[in-house]
Parts: sequence; C-alpha cells; structure tokens
Amino acid sequence: MQTHGKTEPLTLRIRVVQGEDLLLGPGRADLLAFIRETGSIAAAGRRMGMSYKRAWQLAESMNSTFHAPLILAAKGGVAGGGAQLTELGDAVLAAYRALEAASRAGGAAALAILAEARAPLSQDR
Repeated sequence: MQTHGKTEPLTLRIRVVQGEDLLLGPGRADLLAFIRETGSIAAAGRRMGMSYKRAWQLAESMNSTFHAPLILAAKGGVAGGGAQLTELGDAVLAAYRALEAASRAGGAAALAILAEARAPLSQDR
C-alpha cells in the first residue's frame, strides 16, 4: 500500500450512472475535451496514455449511450481523418464540467471535515 500524508488533498470524482450503466465519468469527459482540443480520437487517446483502440471503444460507447452521437469522426487516409464533438457532445461535456464545479463548491466544507478526520495511510494498511 502507498503512504499518503494529510497534505494530499481529497477530491470528488463524479460518475453519472443509470442503473449499472456509466454514462459519463472523469475519463470519458477528459477524452471528449481532448478530442475537441486535438481534433483526433488517436491524439486524444495518446494524451491520456491509452491506445487508439481503447479511445475508439470509449468514443463508440459514448456515441451509443446518448440519443445522438457526441463525436463525429472521419476516417483517415490521404486527406487525413479527424474527429469533432457534435453540438450534443459539447453540451454533455459542459453539463458534466458544471456538475464537477458544483460538487467542488458544494462539497468543500464536507471535504475539509473528512480531510481533517482522515488518518494517514501507512504501509501496514
């Protein structure tokens, strides 16, 4: 086990689920943001340290989870490929980031109490 000091901050990680299905979490949101930034599923995956195949799987999963695609992708080739977020993709990412911001703001006092109460992890735990 790792040793953590009390100086390492506690954080909240939001996962939006429906039943057992994950709609959106930190990794998927980051992938959307990097696709928007880079214009490429492959480049977004590299930024996150994941394989092209895994990035594509996540993109396809997100596209099938919502009523319309979040990501539009064009196949590569001589002209090159690319990817971009749809209007819905932009809206979903913005809503998720708003949830993150609200949880940070609303949870700050509770996190401070938890951080103060937390015992440091030791090698024995």
